[in-house]
Amino acid sequence: MRIVFIGVSHWHTPFYLDPALMLRGIAVAGVSDPDLARAQEIAACAGCRAWQDYRAMCAEAAPDFAFVLGRHRDMAEAARFLIDARVPFAIEKPCGISAAEVQDLAARAEAAGSFAAVPLVFRQSPLLDAIREATAGEAVQVASFKFIGGMVDRYRDARCEWMLSRATAGGGALINLGVHFLDLCRVLLPDTRLAVSGAALSNAVAGLDIDDHAAVLLRGGDATCMVETGYLYPAPNSVFDLHYSIRTERHYIAVRDAGSVEVVDMSRQRRVLAMPTINAPLYPGFVADVLRRAERSQPPVAGLADMAAAMELVEAAWHASPLRSPAHAGA
Repeated sequence: MRIVFIGVSHWHTPFYLDPALMLRGIAVAGVSDPDLARAQEIAACAGCRAWQDYRAMCAEAAPDFAFVLGRHRDMAEAARFLIDARVPFAIEKPCGISAAEVQDLAARAEAAGSFAAVPLVFRQSPLLDAIREATAGEAVQVASFKFIGGMVDRYRDARCEWMLSRATAGGGALINLGVHFLDLCRVLLPDTRLAVSGAALSNAVAGLDIDDHAAVLLRGGDATCMVETGYLYPAPNSVFDLHYSIRTERHYIAVRDAGSVEVVDMSRQRRVLAMPTINAPLYPGFVADVLRRAERSQPPVAGLADMAAAMELVEAAWHASPLRSPAHAGA
């Protein structure tokens, strides 16, 4: 199976490329990026050729599958190309910079019968499995997800400065980190229409035109959910200030660190389960699964319609709490 990577200057490239290089029956046929020098760096590690133009790469490398990364502003164009070219693909969230753009992609992919996966990786996590096993048949009453990541300097360090502008990233912490948990709320409440009932977005810390902190309150039927994300924590990559809480009819589930889940029932019986609770360890499983599904013509676990639904909630939060003008842009 010949696979290619588009937009490899994205800091998540190792999450997909490294597992792919370990899989049997998979050949990395090419990588591309508008910055050819960056593509050549990755190509040297992958043992393949680098291209600047992904269209030329696909024409010459004839891939069976593509992973789409790159700037958020450029993702939709690459996805449209792959849909028209009938190349199955997985595309990094958020897949575009507006809900309308992602909705259009979802409609195009459905009409064309395209395989188009989105790595909303918490759907394939031990965490979700543990929640479902412990609370089978119980309604979720309250869910809260706090996930505060490193400060904006990490994107400069990764040479992804485009993440710090709304024009190229579409937004900040909410569109980048928060969509995982907005989607998880939808998964936990599958028969409920979630709506934003309140939001507070801020750019006070970095003073850019993207949010560096966002708190979103959701309501669906009798259930409430809250998603809080930010670029606030002076910590290395993949280290987070996190706390998840889920209350169902007969259980309370709490996550306070990156490696364990506490499950408590109404008789106060407590179990602690060891497992990853952040997204980074989940990508190898996603890569293996998505390639297997594409090869077998099975649908992806999450697709563009799921991403579009999350983006609708993101935009509702933006409208509920528009950012103030940057106080010290570029700080």
